[in-house]
Amino acid sequence: MSHPLFARQQLRPLALAVASLLAAQASAAAPSADTVFKNGYVYTVDRHDTVRQAVAVKDGHIIFVGTNRDLARYIGPRTRQIDLHGKMLMPGLVDGHVHPLTGGEGMTKCNLDYKPVTVAQLQDKVRSCLAEKANTPDSTWLEVVNWDRQATVKLDRDPVKADLDALSQSRPIIVTSIDNHSRLNNSKALQASGITAQTANPPGGVIGRAANGEPSGMIEDGAVLLSDNSKPQASDSEQLHFARLALGKFGEAGVTTFLSALSDEREVQVFSTLQQQGALTARALFAIKVTPDEANKPADAIAGIKAIAAKYNADAGSQPGIRVSNVKLWMDGVLQAPAQTARLLAPYRVEPAKDKHAEWLPGQHLGEGYFNQQQVNDVVLQAARQGLDVHMHAIGDATVRQALDAVAYTRSQPGLQDFRPAIAHAELVDPADYRRFKQLNTSAVMSFQWAQRAPYSVEAVAKQLGKQRYAHMEPEGSLRQADTRIAYGSDWPVDPMAYFYNLRVGVTRSGDPQHPAGFGAEYRGRLNLDPLLSRSDVIRAITMNAAYQLRLERQLGSIEPGKYADLIVLDKNFMRAPLSQLAHTRVLLTMVGGKEVWRAPRFH
Repeated sequence: MSHPLFARQQLRPLALAVASLLAAQASAAAPSADTVFKNGYVYTVDRHDTVRQAVAVKDGHIIFVGTNRDLARYIGPRTRQIDLHGKMLMPGLVDGHVHPLTGGEGMTKCNLDYKPVTVAQLQDKVRSCLAEKANTPDSTWLEVVNWDRQATVKLDRDPVKADLDALSQSRPIIVTSIDNHSRLNNSKALQASGITAQTANPPGGVIGRAANGEPSGMIEDGAVLLSDNSKPQASDSEQLHFARLALGKFGEAGVTTFLSALSDEREVQVFSTLQQQGALTARALFAIKVTPDEANKPADAIAGIKAIAAKYNADAGSQPGIRVSNVKLWMDGVLQAPAQTARLLAPYRVEPAKDKHAEWLPGQHLGEGYFNQQQVNDVVLQAARQGLDVHMHAIGDATVRQALDAVAYTRSQPGLQDFRPAIAHAELVDPADYRRFKQLNTSAVMSFQWAQRAPYSVEAVAKQLGKQRYAHMEPEGSLRQADTRIAYGSDWPVDPMAYFYNLRVGVTRSGDPQHPAGFGAEYRGRLNLDPLLSRSDVIRAITMNAAYQLRLERQLGSIEPGKYADLIVLDKNFMRAPLSQLAHTRVLLTMVGGKEVWRAPRFH
């Protein structure tokens, strides 16, 4: 009998030969990749948040995720190799609630840049914009965007039409707040929009009025449509320009998929044109608005949206396509004073008339609900029956409950379990409703940046809500603890496009005064003590959870073999960098379907 050691020595060359043969066969079988990334911190956002070193891409899809060693068999003579040198590679950002055409258009308008201004400073900016176009015909509207109304109220007062009339009584002037819920008009703009003392509040909107009943110049929510429908519409070429500007911003920011959250057929047509031209650089999905009037005939409203979908939906495989996928219900307004159009279960609080230092008392105003329960039930039900998902703007706790009740009603119907409702914003949720999101499989689409201290989240809300409600305003953490699926939506251009700043707010519930998107030193510190989200929570919110909301979780949202190669490279490791650096994270490379759509000049 041979000695065991001698036997092992005889077998070793055979084992090495077999291993060498198997490796050669594997190398021959593996396809040569178009592009590979190596030596990276690959944050996959798979089920276990696995971290890998390398990724291979071919024909717009991910074909390998693993180690540098195993990557070798995917490298052929024509494979492009990108050495990450330890940098973070992650899935492309999925923005679950954004307004791309409005954002692109705002880049071309008279812009207040989100800065806090007094009434006089606002007038100076408008005066400057008027002077730049001094030879413009009197009929041409001047549109001013990105106005922080709450900051102006804090610094000074709420402006009125006379403040704009002092600048021009011949040209229509409109100044739109950053939240797009409020608009200040001069007298000429009110006249052009047909708004007089006799004009009734439109469905879903409010016309501000002076003590004598005359329009004050401020209009809210649905009333904004009165001027939208009266001012000259942008031409098709202008709309395409706005869309290209937005796509350029998305590429630089790392956004590879978006949901336009308040859309119509014209916007879909604009992005469809770009898709046909090969110029669409992000996957485009659209939520088509249903108005309160249209909700009275829900079957007709949903049929109209289905017709738009049939006309424009274009699946381009791994390359960006077009999909009309959602119905949008804009169900209330905003919490912030002086608008206070979000619908509450208990009244907004008011300041005591005699004692300015006393605690504010419950008032009479509950806010505005733009739909009744039957209307919401009917629209959600019809949408689910027709294979569409519903995206509901609900900010006040009463409106959030109304939305959840509509989902519960629809889920109680036989055969209607496969739909994916989402409630956007949910700034105030009654604690009794936290667990209902999970129970009803309803995504909460949150804008984390609103959980920082700012004029719109302190002076305009804190005393008006009272301590108990304010303690859980922006309840991302409470909802997460209730096992709610949290998706992220930037709501741009309501806020500056600053995704990693916004994710950092989700982790800290505080802003960064050193960042351009931040607020001054007086707003340091946490908004309230609602629980914090983890870094993995916020990354998953803007990738896999937003992809699930849009029915794309099998195609994108994580770095896994078989999925589209929608990838971004960061200049900082968001999972490991100090908190002080998170807000300043920059995208170095954006890839959509295996094609590079953005590269920072310094990334080689």
